[in-house]
Amino acid sequence: MSDIRIDVLYTKNDEWVKVENDIATIGITDYAQSHLGDIVFVEPCEEGQEIKKNDVLTTVESVKSAADIYSPISGVVTEFNASIDEEADIMNKEPFDGGWICKMKITNPDDLKDLLSPDQYRAAKVD
Repeated sequence: MSDIRIDVLYTKNDEWVKVENDIATIGITDYAQSHLGDIVFVEPCEEGQEIKKNDVLTTVESVKSAADIYSPISGVVTEFNASIDEEADIMNKEPFDGGWICKMKITNPDDLKDLLSPDQYRAAKVD
């Protein structure tokens, strides 16, 4: 079973969101990175960019394929993780820690209601 953290929320599409005040840190789950394979490139998010829920946040390329990553919430990008720009495979090694994608200022807190708890995500992956 993939690593499922209890301090984050999840989407059915394998993104995770960690909320601290009005800032959300977003990344892909351990399950997602393991299915992508060795990640070699992540398209940078533009700081200051306003993104709506379900819009493409970034594209991740692996040796197997490329995958669009969709924003689980609406917000404004405040920071792109420069570490993944320099070393994309950190997403494989540390999907929850060093391998996060970006931080966003949450513009619609109601979006968080649509996210899955760790238990709901675990159940969705087992089914």
